[in-house]
Amino acid sequence: MANMPKRRKSKDNPYTLDYNDNEHIYTVSFMDNKQVIHNVEVSKKVFEAFDKFELEDISQLHKMDKHIDGRNIDNSDKTDIILYHLGVPSTKTVDKQVEEKMFNEEIRNAINQLSDVQKRRIIMYYFDGLTQQQIADIEGTSLRAVQYTLNSAIEKLKEILKKLKN
Repeated sequence: MANMPKRRKSKDNPYTLDYNDNEHIYTVSFMDNKQVIHNVEVSKKVFEAFDKFELEDISQLHKMDKHIDGRNIDNSDKTDIILYHLGVPSTKTVDKQVEEKMFNEEIRNAINQLSDVQKRRIIMYYFDGLTQQQIADIEGTSLRAVQYTLNSAIEKLKEILKKLKN
């Protein structure tokens, strides 16, 4: 096995990377919820992606250490400090966050009231980012059928949300 550099890890990093020089095998190891360690052979491309993510995590840990200066603060404050130093200040107030969460819950509940076909197509189109043609291809139906279902689902969602406002 190659000597991978010993890296500091975030407590949220669930995997370990390894590379076998002789056989050119890349592996990612992780522990499942039953505390069983699994070694999965991956392609070089996947290995490099994991390696990049790990390096980005380490970079964030260093930034946290540098800007916190040993002060005893909780993780949400650490996140705010990192975002501030990355030039992405957190501007949402607690009120705004609660309002967004409530709105998202209303949308989720409204979507759950749709038929299975409408729900599935709304999720694929608006949340998974698929085109109407891709949905039609996946489901083996016509583009027009997908368009009709999406339009009727949107109308039904409008009605459901309108009732909630009253």
